[in-house]
Amino acid sequence: MRDNRFSILLRKSGVWLSAFALWALLLWILSGRPLPEANTINLPGFDKILHFVYFLIGAFLLSIALYLRGLSSWYRNLLVVLISVAVIGALDEWHQSWIPGRSGNDLGDWIADLLGGIAGALISKSLHSLRKTPI
Repeated sequence: MRDNRFSILLRKSGVWLSAFALWALLLWILSGRPLPEANTINLPGFDKILHFVYFLIGAFLLSIALYLRGLSSWYRNLLVVLISVAVIGALDEWHQSWIPGRSGNDLGDWIADLLGGIAGALISKSLHSLRKTPI
């Protein structure tokens, strides 16, 4: 019975939308902090990978929430996800520009955000097409 309740909960768009809101709040909190002085991983472009993965997760959450609402076509949902990711990514860069020790306004970070958003939406789409019933 417990598994059934969890399954029912995962089929509610509000749960996924709440997770997306928490994702956005966490992004705001993380980008409002100065960068750590000691960078633990010294790989070229590692920050772009972090942006890509973080925005992939956000786009995935929002895409599932929109899909479960069933308000429009997948292409319209994709457009909403991409516009949302683009705006949130731009706001994130602007926010970072006010934080000491952060650069902000990095076009490469914003592009990584967009690419991660596209990947998250496409992963969500592929999961939707694998299942006849909503997640």
